[in-house]
Amino acid sequence: MPCPLRIRVADGPAFRQWARQHQPVAQVAPAGNDARTLSITGLTPAQLAAAPGVEFVDVADRRAHEERRLGNSDLSVNVISAVHARFPDLTGQGLTASVKELPFDPDDIDLKGRVVNPSAFAKPYSDHATAMATLLGGAGNSDPLGRGAARAVRLATSDFARLLPDDATQLTQAGVSVQNHSYGVGIENYYGLESQAYDQQTQQLPQLLHVFSSGNVGASASPSGVYKDIARFANVSGQFKMSKNTLTVGATDPSGQVAALSSRGPAYDGRIKPELVAYGEGGSSEAAALVSGISILLQQQYRDLHAGTLPTAALVKAVLLNSADDLGTAEIDYLSGFGQADALGAVSTMRAGRFFGGSASQGTDQVFRITVPASQQQLKATLAWSDPAATANAATALVNDLDLELVNVSTGQRWLPWVLSAYPNADSLARPARRRPDHLNNAERITLTLPAAGTYELHVRGFAVPQGPQAFSLAYEFSPPGLTWTYPVRPDNLRPTTTANLRWQWSGPATASARLDYRPVGRPGWRVLNASVPLAAGRTTWAVPDTATLAQLRLVSGSSEFISDTFAIARAPALQVGYACPEEALLEWARIPGVARYQVYQLGATYLEPLAQTADTALVLGRAQVPVLYYAVAPVVGGRVGQPGTTINYTTQGTACYFRSFLPRQLVDETIRLDVILGTIYHLKSATLERQRPDGSFEAVQTISPLTSTTFTFTNHPAAGRYLYRVRLDNVAGQQFYSDTEEAFLLQAGLIQAYPNPVQTGALLTVVANSADPVAIRLYDMLGRYQRTATAEGLINLIETTGLKPGLYLLRVQQDNQAGQVLRIVIQ
Repeated sequence: MPCPLRIRVADGPAFRQWARQHQPVAQVAPAGNDARTLSITGLTPAQLAAAPGVEFVDVADRRAHEERRLGNSDLSVNVISAVHARFPDLTGQGLTASVKELPFDPDDIDLKGRVVNPSAFAKPYSDHATAMATLLGGAGNSDPLGRGAARAVRLATSDFARLLPDDATQLTQAGVSVQNHSYGVGIENYYGLESQAYDQQTQQLPQLLHVFSSGNVGASASPSGVYKDIARFANVSGQFKMSKNTLTVGATDPSGQVAALSSRGPAYDGRIKPELVAYGEGGSSEAAALVSGISILLQQQYRDLHAGTLPTAALVKAVLLNSADDLGTAEIDYLSGFGQADALGAVSTMRAGRFFGGSASQGTDQVFRITVPASQQQLKATLAWSDPAATANAATALVNDLDLELVNVSTGQRWLPWVLSAYPNADSLARPARRRPDHLNNAERITLTLPAAGTYELHVRGFAVPQGPQAFSLAYEFSPPGLTWTYPVRPDNLRPTTTANLRWQWSGPATASARLDYRPVGRPGWRVLNASVPLAAGRTTWAVPDTATLAQLRLVSGSSEFISDTFAIARAPALQVGYACPEEALLEWARIPGVARYQVYQLGATYLEPLAQTADTALVLGRAQVPVLYYAVAPVVGGRVGQPGTTINYTTQGTACYFRSFLPRQLVDETIRLDVILGTIYHLKSATLERQRPDGSFEAVQTISPLTSTTFTFTNHPAAGRYLYRVRLDNVAGQQFYSDTEEAFLLQAGLIQAYPNPVQTGALLTVVANSADPVAIRLYDMLGRYQRTATAEGLINLIETTGLKPGLYLLRVQQDNQAGQVLRIVIQ
């Protein structure tokens, strides 16, 4: 049977009626959110192309694949950590993001209490999806690296088995305002029904932003389209990413350079793709998730300033693109689009209200005036609009063409947007952008270096608006001279003996350099770390000293000095469990030199919550805390609480009620030795080895007091036989704690023993042999008649007694070159 296809028809009911009458073998079903998009099997593309009312034939849902796993998390690259430090209330509270791929783990503690309808999630859960949800909205409950961009956002899941957009009504009811798509299919360079449907949905739901990963096939060439066989260009993974009103995001490495694996543009018709890049150690999946989280923060910032109203997706796009930091080739390019996402710059633009909105019709010219202060290093302005969907397979996707222009009012000088060459040749596609009218993209940017102070006009003209009026958003920003530290910032905790990536934003001469200094707070003077650091690089590395202190960094350039926030340097305590008893547990950690106090956290309904602060390196959890499973501890440095270490579930650390393990060193031996490992000796007075008597009670056979180590050994020399042992611990409060009961056998080398004796007929007879060599075992009745045979290959061996009559039997055991042993066995 031909493969399933997706079609766009002029009249859905009319086509279905035609198919029933003329093509009864065809199976037709809805495929989109409207009656004109259908899924069909049973017919070939040629048959469908000839059918009445068919406008476009497309491939149906391909199998989507996740685009790499989470490698590492560093929120400083895209200045997200600086947003968290400066605007702690900006967390995504009250908003919902959807992660479309496989289901993430709704029980992950970094997502605790914020998952929409978790009971509906189907197993198995995806590690990739869980990582994306964590980068987007992780709370940091498991570890500081488990914090995402928007730690309070609610999170929903959606299945990428359906590549068309989700139902608009369901998205609206769930309150979804951002949907992350970190998946791809093959390289597809055309405007298909999926591209069309996403552009339609953005117009239907103007506040909904879709964010796609660009893909991880950056070295590949497109197998089709205008850019066929041009390596390292036009390799975005999926035609749904050819949509205009969504965001496609590529990946950078920790230094901020576009990763070699990151898919790049142009789109099939020469448009800029990806529009943004962000840090993704494992690829563009992670980059998209971070941009989705930043978008949530922008939505919250706008909502909080506009009486609960959400911004349009076009405004969020305009702000994100305008604030992005330029990478690689000057201005825009097909590798990084408009640049590296800058969360702090975007939030600052939204907070300051540096944006305009309006609508354009054919031939109109809207003018917006801005005043540029003196000594600005750059002026940037970006126009974006959600364009009507084009027809499927359109040669160019743009429908409504708006033009942006910047004018200096006092001089009349004019500047046009930056535009790239779309000519299908690698050299042409790599050329720097030029200023000229843009008639391909629905996002345009103008920059002006060292603008003169004064009044400027931003003109938005309707060049060709067949489906107007067209709403648009326009964002702008100035760059005053100076330097802003972005990492480390106030809440950050640098780990001693690691290499830290120090980051800042510089607005000034590209050739400027500075001296990098360091000082522990409370100590005199600054220490020089680097005599000359290029400021335009925006980053350098530092070997963090082995100390525990509050500290600052400083960059000194000429007479200007730029001092960082006060941050902490301290090791993260490794939390361990001393004991986990039914009504009490003990948490322990090693003392950190230079740290006098520690903050212990427990996991609440959604986030880690302070439990206690102590100068000790142990904390007893009482009856009220024992039901809470997750705990973490942080150092307190200079009166400031640092970042906690890894959070643990205290019941899964291998320590029960004091005991980590209690085992015989050898199950069968000439001397019984039993090794004990405890989680702690905290408040313990003694440990006693007890042996079970025949009546089931226990007797003490050896006591160790006082206890000086968590690891010790008991030795016992009873008569030959099988024994059951346990260990009793006594604490200073008179309480007693018992280990599990363990079995051991005392036998001289080469000897054997059998039990139970007597044995019930039909039950298994256990034969214990203290021998490393194979042993031949034969069972005879009292008349010498042979009944059973076996070869013992190990210490413990089993013999069947099924079918044997009650009575006395002889068990003969023979080892090579040794005299045989005979045991009398009674079968009842």
